[in-house]
This record gives sequence, structure tokens and C-alpha cells, in this order.
Amino acid sequence: MYAIIRAGGKQAKVHEGDVLDVERIKAEGELTFTPLLVVQDDGTVISDRDILSKAKVTAEILGENRGEKVDVFKYKNKTGYRRSQGHRQTYTRIQVKAIEAPGMKKAKKKPAEKAEEEAAPQAAATEETAEETTEETGES
Repeated sequence: MYAIIRAGGKQAKVHEGDVLDVERIKAEGELTFTPLLVVQDDGTVISDRDILSKAKVTAEILGENRGEKVDVFKYKNKTGYRRSQGHRQTYTRIQVKAIEAPGMKKAKKKPAEKAEEEAAPQAAATEETAEETTEETGES
């Protein structure tokens, strides 16, 4: 499942457990965002504003960092006008903890767990068929 959130005037696609940098937020602890869109694992899309107003994306603040320096250089030809300036944007690093929406279906088992459960009976069945084929051909 993923959600689209708005943070710092920009939109970001987030899954549970994602770590991302957003424009500086002066807060500590946990944040909640109201999602713009929620897409569940089975492909169900929630885009109704009334339902989304009750939904929330919870994130934890991990810290702050600064982006790369952007050089600003102004120049006008033949006048001797030159201005140089630099800028480094401050970002807040957040980790998405949970995506909750009303009427959301419970998450099913992870694909890896499901594959292990299905593989165990299939392995036993292939051993039985291998024994049957050796009996029929007379090989030992």
C-alpha cells in the first residue's frame, strides 16, 4: 500500500517504512499528514476527499540535514554588474510509520511467508511422485 502526501509544497509517494527528506519542518517527535491519494495492495484506490479527510499518514522525525549548495550568479553584459550568492536548503528527514484509511482492508501475509507455506506441501508431493516413478520404471 502507498499514499501520496503533500509536504513543503511538494508531493511525495510514500510506503510504510520509507525514509525521505522534505522541506524543513520545525517540529519534534511524530507528524501526521493527510494523504491526497491512497492505493491499497489489491489495487483499490481511495481518492474521495471525505474519506481521505479521516485518513492519516504517521511519520517520525529522524533529524535535519542540508542539501547541496546552489550557486546564484547574476551578470549583465558590458556594465560590470556581477553578483554572486549561494544557498543551502535545510531538509527534515522523516520515516513513514503507518498509513491508515477508514474502511481499509487488513494487510495479508507477506509474499515470502505465503511462498514458504505453499512450497512445503509441494515439496512433499514431488517426493511422492518421484517414488512412484522409480517403482514403475524399476530403477533403484
